[in-house]
Amino acid sequence: MATCTVSGVRLAGIASAVPDRVQTLASHAAVFGEADVRKISDSIGVKSRQIAFDGMCTSDICFAAADRLLNDLAWPRESVDALIFVSQTPDYVLPATSCCLQERLRLSTRCAAFDVGLGCSGHIYGLWIASSLLVGGGARRVVLLTGDTSSYICSPLDRSVALLFGDAGTATALEADGSASPMAFVLGTDGSGRDALIVPAGRYRNPHTAETATRIAEDNGSSRSAEDLFMDGAEIFAFTLREVPALIQAVLQGAGWNIDEVDAFVFHQANQFMLQHLARRLKLPKDKLILAMEEFGNTGSASVPLAMSARLAPRLRTEALRSVLAGFGVGYSWGAVALTCGPMVMPDVVKVSGEMVGAVSPEGR
Repeated sequence: MATCTVSGVRLAGIASAVPDRVQTLASHAAVFGEADVRKISDSIGVKSRQIAFDGMCTSDICFAAADRLLNDLAWPRESVDALIFVSQTPDYVLPATSCCLQERLRLSTRCAAFDVGLGCSGHIYGLWIASSLLVGGGARRVVLLTGDTSSYICSPLDRSVALLFGDAGTATALEADGSASPMAFVLGTDGSGRDALIVPAGRYRNPHTAETATRIAEDNGSSRSAEDLFMDGAEIFAFTLREVPALIQAVLQGAGWNIDEVDAFVFHQANQFMLQHLARRLKLPKDKLILAMEEFGNTGSASVPLAMSARLAPRLRTEALRSVLAGFGVGYSWGAVALTCGPMVMPDVVKVSGEMVGAVSPEGR
């Protein structure tokens, strides 16, 4: 695994946003049956999720988070040197969504902007990239956007994903600060697991056809097409238990911390049962494992910062917390960072209405 320590970078704030449209798991009872929905909900720990309005893109949700964060920080828009957009549901095949957001957020044309196509591990990789730009890339301030609108790629008839994934977007502001505590990163990849979580068709390797777009019934009663998200839950679970304990131990070692010295463990919100099993394996105190799946579900690359906004904001506004953040899943790709963050700007979770699709806030002009 790749490991490194970055010094001189501070997290200035995090803002998270979700669509203002709630879908409860009970609404799926007509498709999967009330008993099955209750059983699945109890296992994955999800009661409801926020789902994008028709026409709403990941960029719309990330824009709402970034606009709120920049305003609350009182950062001049021209002071942002780089904008990083991490998602697996971009607006277009091209151009890069980050370019669209640079204009929409009214950032300077001197701002570097680029996309990163990662999911579950995306926020950790984004922090690593942003920190590297601040340490050695000439940047002084960077805004990292992470988010996914997974509802667009999930078959509503597939019980393995339809009740699990929600939509969200986040913004994290980082800046150079010589007095900031160091951050320890550990990152890894195993592409042999790519088929365990994949949208198999619809792009260049397997282009769209009428056949790839047709949903087919499966033995378990679910139905999906080759252009819908496929998830092999058993394989993902096995991968998590194989790689993540070593990942957490490695990042703690890199930071020189033991478990008792950590205030919060914020893991990718993949599945409550899996996270609780992982916590027992690592012997983590229950009160230090942050869970925010009940009302949001699995929100992909947004899940770690969204969990921080939903569960840790009151503390992070006033305290410095030693935290271990970890993302793992699709790819397979994984990463963790041990860092001290706070006090920092942490707005309440922003609710994005359908009227915000493509809109530009007056404050952003």
